[in-house]
Amino acid sequence: MLIRALTRGDGTIGDDVTENVKTIKSIPHFIRFAPHASDETPTEATLFSSPNTGHGHQDTNLFTTQDSNSATQTEAIAPPADFEIRGEIFMPYEAFDRLNLQREEEEETPFANPRNAAAGSLKQQAPAIVAERGLDCTLYHILGENLPFATHSQALSNARSWGFPISEHSALCNGIGEVIEYIRSWDEKRKLLPFATDGIVIKVNDLALQRKLGFTAKSPRWATAYKFKPEEALTRLISVDYQVGRTGAITPVANLEPVQLSGTVVKRASLHNSEQMEALNIHIGDWVYVEKGGEIIPKITRVELSRRDSTAQVPQYPTHCPDCGSALVKREDEAKHFCPNSDHCPTQIKAKFVHFISRKAMNILAGEATIEQLFEKGMIADFADLYRLTKEQLLTLDGWKERSAERLLESLEASKRAPFHSVLFAIGIRHIGETTAKMIVSHFKSIDALIAATREDLLAVDEIGEIMAESILQYFADSRHREMIEALRAMGLRFEAEESAGRLSDALEGKTIVISGNFSVSREEIKSLIAAHGGKNTGSVSKNTTYLLAGEKAGPEKLKKAEKLGIEIIDEETFNKLIN
Repeated sequence: MLIRALTRGDGTIGDDVTENVKTIKSIPHFIRFAPHASDETPTEATLFSSPNTGHGHQDTNLFTTQDSNSATQTEAIAPPADFEIRGEIFMPYEAFDRLNLQREEEEETPFANPRNAAAGSLKQQAPAIVAERGLDCTLYHILGENLPFATHSQALSNARSWGFPISEHSALCNGIGEVIEYIRSWDEKRKLLPFATDGIVIKVNDLALQRKLGFTAKSPRWATAYKFKPEEALTRLISVDYQVGRTGAITPVANLEPVQLSGTVVKRASLHNSEQMEALNIHIGDWVYVEKGGEIIPKITRVELSRRDSTAQVPQYPTHCPDCGSALVKREDEAKHFCPNSDHCPTQIKAKFVHFISRKAMNILAGEATIEQLFEKGMIADFADLYRLTKEQLLTLDGWKERSAERLLESLEASKRAPFHSVLFAIGIRHIGETTAKMIVSHFKSIDALIAATREDLLAVDEIGEIMAESILQYFADSRHREMIEALRAMGLRFEAEESAGRLSDALEGKTIVISGNFSVSREEIKSLIAAHGGKNTGSVSKNTTYLLAGEKAGPEKLKKAEKLGIEIIDEETFNKLIN
């Protein structure tokens, strides 16, 4: 029976979405099994395909094998007692169109694309709402101990016989020629599918060979992806809006005559910045070609100059913020214009709050509409104000009931348990994303240590370059930011890293290790091992480096610098001896 359904999350921590997944009709709650012949026909040097969705963004996969079996049918295998099966949940076009029509009728903002709609639906707190969204699923990978399969295609064939939704759009191909032909055949056919798709994934079919090939730091060596050329459509540019982001960046957005593209209606597209607009030589009234970058985000790629008429007008890029009226600035090293009024520009302030409460930051159960309401009523001016809210205040807002007020206050209280790296990401230091925040916290264990860090200290952190270092220094140089942090600390937010319960030894205490190249395990695992044994990982070799851990295809510049500085170069075997 179905025990638990989890999202991938950040690769380490995901969400339990079991109750929501149980509402998806194609996913069985119990396995049905009756022995019968499965349909696998493995042959020498064959390839196998099956779909893979990405929250409504579906690929078609190919799997290669060295299997030399020649049987045409095999008896279906009973499912193991315990196993994990992975796949992706998506929203078909029909369900997406139906959902957006309903949202427009209820005067709610439509979803931009099926991918966003699927992801947003899965996060719903009420399974009954998820059940109405028309989500579907395709499964493509089985994991577990002592699985009774020799090939990936055999595993999927049996999973289908157990009642799991496995793609019907699959094929076994003999050699690379058939792979290429398969790819070509889907370039047009994919447009007839009831869901979005942007490529083919090619995988080795033989599971033993998969294990032998292993992984690089980022992906399996036994799989690769082919992406189709993005679909484009011709439409007309009506006008250009200029949006203000949370960092003050001004982004021009094209308003278009509605056009069908990759299964959705496109009405808006990004123009990125003034330099991009000049490069396109774009005019209001022009006919333009629009494509979806990665089949998701619409962008204008070129102008059909032959159709430009005398009414076309050059768009006037603003010199002042469209919200607060401050004069815009453009830094030499930046492509975008910025509104410098970060503390008083209403749009920037509200956008910062929306970022602060977001799932990957403080994960507070509120939305943009709530922030808008609280801000307009003068209840919030800085992040600490969120934690000063009372039930009495919330009940004065239009549409708020006692339970909704209690839910927000409970969520705010729960957010105080967010780890330091989430808080650091939430406060919104420019250029510091979720991953970089984690790297920073692994080196500077407290906000006090980070505030005291010098440029050299910051540059010693893996992933931090000159631009990020300067951004961090400028942020903490502002006394208002330091005061805000103290206010949040007083409210109970965490500004210190918890000591890892996984500390295994002090074998690397006081040692700084740079890693380069590929290893038998991922680089993230090696970084975790370094930390678990008391060591420190940095991204660049310096006089403070203790070891350069060099794997296959280690960077020649790092090797050269280590030799020049007399830094000891060790391999993976030596590293394992050090920690054992």
